[in-house]
Amino acid sequence: MLSPHEYATLMLVKDSPEQIDLTREELDVLIKRHLITMEQSVPGTHSPCLTNDGNALLRNIKRAP
Repeated sequence: MLSPHEYATLMLVKDSPEQIDLTREELDVLIKRHLITMEQSVPGTHSPCLTNDGNALLRNIKRAP
């Protein structure tokens, strides 16, 4: 189960990956759970990106009553 901070970080990755502080501890948890990956956007620069599992989790949260 994810913490509220991890859910919030997952939503930030979806909506504003360029604004994420790459030192956030939550990123490590999300990577280990295969919800995000770190993609090379420009040589030498990485940014978080949702995986299919991360997208599916957010879609399911959105549908929950």
